[in-house]
Amino acid sequence: MSSSDSPVFYDPAGRRWRRVRRTWFALAVVVTSLAAVFIASVLVNPALPSFNVRAVASLPHTADIKPRALNVPANPIQQKAGRARAELQHALATTKRVVPGKRASETTPVPAPVIPTPAVPSSRPLSIGFYINWDESSLASLERNLDHLDWVVAEWSHLQDDGGGGFSLATEVDVPALNFIRQTRPQVRVLPMVQNLVNEQWNPALLTRAVGDEASRQRLIAALTTFVETNKFAGLCVDFEEPTPATQPALLSFIQELHAAFAPKGLLVVQAAPFDDPDWNYKQYAAATDYLMLMAYDEHWAVSKPGSVAAQDWFEGNLVKRMGDLDPSRTIVALGNYGYDWTEGKQEAQEVTFQEAVISARDSEAKIIFDPDSRNPNFEYDDENETYHSVWFLDAVTAFNQMRAASGYRPAGFAIWRLGSEDPSVWSLLGEPSEPSGRATSADVLRRIVYGYQVDFEGTGEILKVVSRPQDGWRNLDTDGATGYIKDEQFVSIPSSYVIQRGGDHPGMIALTFDDGPDPGGRPRSSIF
Repeated sequence: MSSSDSPVFYDPAGRRWRRVRRTWFALAVVVTSLAAVFIASVLVNPALPSFNVRAVASLPHTADIKPRALNVPANPIQQKAGRARAELQHALATTKRVVPGKRASETTPVPAPVIPTPAVPSSRPLSIGFYINWDESSLASLERNLDHLDWVVAEWSHLQDDGGGGFSLATEVDVPALNFIRQTRPQVRVLPMVQNLVNEQWNPALLTRAVGDEASRQRLIAALTTFVETNKFAGLCVDFEEPTPATQPALLSFIQELHAAFAPKGLLVVQAAPFDDPDWNYKQYAAATDYLMLMAYDEHWAVSKPGSVAAQDWFEGNLVKRMGDLDPSRTIVALGNYGYDWTEGKQEAQEVTFQEAVISARDSEAKIIFDPDSRNPNFEYDDENETYHSVWFLDAVTAFNQMRAASGYRPAGFAIWRLGSEDPSVWSLLGEPSEPSGRATSADVLRRIVYGYQVDFEGTGEILKVVSRPQDGWRNLDTDGATGYIKDEQFVSIPSSYVIQRGGDHPGMIALTFDDGPDPGGRPRSSIF
């Protein structure tokens, strides 16, 4: 065969095969070396520099890395208690008298506060709701639940500075709400509430000017009498908060003089009082009023550290103390139904309604926990900015436990702060409809969570579309068979109100709409077309 007829890759000398063989041998050596290095790196521990650090037994827990609560200043009551404690310690350190001690066997332990056995009242307690002007949900709650109410206490008057070093009485009656009550259920008593609240802050100095002397007190009483009689109210609820210790005697005189002026006219005097404040003489204030209303909430408040709004043991302990001095038939227990959202980096928590709290939990995919110690629901979440939130709130379950604890005293009534912020299911416990079918006594009525009052708007724009209608929620309850108290709740589904989708937000564009077209008889075609 000639060279021209030989195959293209024919290599009679075998040179090509020798080169290929050497190449494959070299690749095999390289791959084997790399594999050996990899296996050695897995099996042999590397020599690392040593650091002088303390060994730990385990990795940190979630609770160890959560943001610490803000170090907020103590409130006036805590400051006063601190000063009193310091003075007592100083007195004990400097006294020369030696008190003989007792043996442990001779010391009688102080028993824990014990509340009376829960009881079914022989007559239905008063059902009272607080009404406010500044939240449309309050009117929505009033309209839905008026059949369950005996009294409506409305934030319709407050003290204000007259600009000349004195004071005046400002009033703001919500006429549509008042008309609705009187046209729908005229038997419901309406009591306006007078406060020393100015620009969302309690004003002790203004209160001192208003009640500090006889002339000022009589001028205020005359203004309040005119206000109540002109509007044909049933009486007045006095909510003067944070008075200084020096103002307390004058405030008591004001209440006594107000009652003396109102009683002959058949008008009620109701006073709101803090649940636990050593400066308040509860017995004397109760003697000067028709009803004393105990505000049984704000164990933790907007500028305190996060925590329960009204823990069950806190509620029971203070209730025992108060009822030791008060006549239950003239005592009203006001229950909270709202919450606080403490945000990392902010000095003051935001007050939230029950509906806002549970919707925040749903939207943030946080699990609501029923704290076994305080028996208050709470949850935690990080918002879209990775900011930490701690939310505690009160609901129908906390109201059930508190009402059960107070039932043994048979108080005159229960009030809810406030209409519009409450868990709507609480009305299964309070009052009864105009056609009563029996008062609910079982916790099972709280399993269904009634939808709230606020409309949930999503998106931006002026074009509105209803995307979801109200839906009730559901919770599972675990009731203690021995005591009847609810010891756990689990939110299975969150209730929702109307959800409205906003649309049509197109910056730089406008939309023109017309009710109908041109009319030859008087409405010509628009020139812009």
